[in-house]
Amino acid sequence: MTITLPSVLAFDRKLEPSDALMHSGLWVNMNDKKQWQAIELFERRNRAVKSNFKQEVLDNEEELQKQIAEANLAWGDDAALAHDNDTLQVSFSLRVVRGLERPSVCNKKEFEDAYRKEISAYTDTSLGELARRYAYNIANGRFLWRNRVGAQDIKVFVSHSSLSSPLEFNAYEFSLNKTTADHISINALAELIKAGLSGENTFLTINAFVKLGEGQRVWPSQEMVLNSPKGEKSRHLFSLNGKAAMHCEKIGNALRTIDDWYKDATTPIAIEAYGSVTQRGVAYRSSQDDFKTLLLKWLNGKDISESNKHFVVAMIIRGGVFGEGES
Repeated sequence: MTITLPSVLAFDRKLEPSDALMHSGLWVNMNDKKQWQAIELFERRNRAVKSNFKQEVLDNEEELQKQIAEANLAWGDDAALAHDNDTLQVSFSLRVVRGLERPSVCNKKEFEDAYRKEISAYTDTSLGELARRYAYNIANGRFLWRNRVGAQDIKVFVSHSSLSSPLEFNAYEFSLNKTTADHISINALAELIKAGLSGENTFLTINAFVKLGEGQRVWPSQEMVLNSPKGEKSRHLFSLNGKAAMHCEKIGNALRTIDDWYKDATTPIAIEAYGSVTQRGVAYRSSQDDFKTLLLKWLNGKDISESNKHFVVAMIIRGGVFGEGES
């Protein structure tokens, strides 16, 4: 019997990061919680220069000169360290949730039976590879995004109830172009994540310290505001009670940037069904190595590589709705 996708199929997300809070302080006070202050957003208004024109304007010299002479008024949110502070602290929690062995919703018994058989075998033998990759993206501070670029130093600390002291990482020791490293603290963190995925719900607290320099600008998440009226504020940054923060979705995207199994891979990308990277306008996985195709091949006993199995399980950890029902 050929296994096909159920009309109703969904998987709950297994890595649940919180939103990340941003604080300002001094590098030397890294271990003194009382010395850190929340970063408040402020508005910045600038009289900038126009540098982007439609082709019809470029073809009309008179109109081009007229528009060049006009100021480009910019109004938006901004955030920075206090002027006597040199370090950004980014803090969030991560809940690792069990339940890989079955879909959260599935209305076809033969599919679920085949799924449980294959995923149970994978969990017993191969789950450590994914756990190491998630641990690596915590250790290298990928979740800092633009705040990571050009920093003088970055330390990441991970706390768990089983640890007598936090695991400590120097983020710059771990390249963003790689996905794993044989490192004692990464291996320890990977074991905690693996245990969470295997059945012991795991709660981690992550604190990253980024030495940027006194008064330097920092980068909270940017809110997507559609059809902002002309003349109104054009850039809205994410805040919690007026304090600068980063979206949990942005943190999660960084943690799952582990896919270097796609064809002709040059750099890791986030786990997505078709390997989509919207910033580049590219989908790196075709209809031959996308999530649904590989999942069905696996469940039907066809030969797929170990790396493709890793990708499929990483998609299940990512979570989502994948049934073939009518939209």
